[in-house]
Amino acid sequence: MTVRLISLNLNGIRSAVNKGFLRWLEAQHADVVCLQEIRAQDHHLSAELRNPAGMQGMFHYAQRPGYSGVGLYTTRRPDRVIEGLGIPDFDAEGRYLEAILGKLSIVSLYVPSGSSSEARQAVKFDFLARIIPRLHELACSGREVILCGDFNIAHQAIDLKNWRSNQKNSGFLPIERQWLDGVFGNLGYVDVFRRLDPRPEQYTWWSNRGQAWAKNVGWRLDYQIATPGVAARATATSIYKDQRFSDHAPLTVDYDWVL
Repeated sequence: MTVRLISLNLNGIRSAVNKGFLRWLEAQHADVVCLQEIRAQDHHLSAELRNPAGMQGMFHYAQRPGYSGVGLYTTRRPDRVIEGLGIPDFDAEGRYLEAILGKLSIVSLYVPSGSSSEARQAVKFDFLARIIPRLHELACSGREVILCGDFNIAHQAIDLKNWRSNQKNSGFLPIERQWLDGVFGNLGYVDVFRRLDPRPEQYTWWSNRGQAWAKNVGWRLDYQIATPGVAARATATSIYKDQRFSDHAPLTVDYDWVL
């Protein structure tokens, strides 16, 4: 049986819906959808946004209106939902939501961006350091785990167009890339997309400046990162670029799995 898992940074759920996101989603027959940067509060969501196309939604909202926030849509009711990391300053920004579905944990994760200022880069470094114990705990939980989301890091030179000129910029700093090295090497997680698709110029985010989208001057910032057992069951992956719902593109992976 195939389980289809989609991850997308919406850059505002209401904006994405106005651009046709829900119509597209209904045609995808997804089993789980991980959302980041919903930029909404509960009272902003219609019934259709909470539970679209036969799915049920759950959300971890940021306290600040119009900012951050993550969500999950699932076709099967989770056995348990974990909202937040138990770290108050990060939980106030709505960055972690975990659904436990049998022997599988699926996480919607939104790593802070550090591109706006040195202060926010410091917050990003702090987040990366403080989430490692949770990632280790998940890896040792006895369940398979899929971490979906916007990590705001391009891992290798193949993962962004202009890697040479971005080595001192947030998102491609050596210390950020080393953090991902540790997630894969020390914690044993697998970059599922790269396991299936080794081609260059496969990006999930494009700046709104200039003609980045038209010229495919992008970054691969969005991932499905999984424990080895379920990663080995991934059968197909794609980045959807025929329509734009956001400055990010949906990342889809199919797994040979039963929820």
